[in-house]
Amino acid sequence: MEDLELLKKYLRIDGSEDDVILTLLMNAAEEYLADAGVPVTEKASAKYKLAVMLHTAMNYENRNPAVKMQEFNKAFESIIWQLKS
Repeated sequence: MEDLELLKKYLRIDGSEDDVILTLLMNAAEEYLADAGVPVTEKASAKYKLAVMLHTAMNYENRNPAVKMQEFNKAFESIIWQLKS
């Protein structure tokens, strides 16, 4: 299954009107993981894909920068640490 289609299932999105935005957010999530020190070799792992989906969901569903998402950030950071080790 293509990554975009998997992400849309995760977010429960049926249409294609936001595909460009979702693709941009997925690419940004992958760059974020690379900048955080996650090895490229992790790209095939389920944890890596989940981290990309979590980061994308956070930015897609919470477009207000004033919103604090502490619980999400803890889960996301935990996955990053696991991927880096």
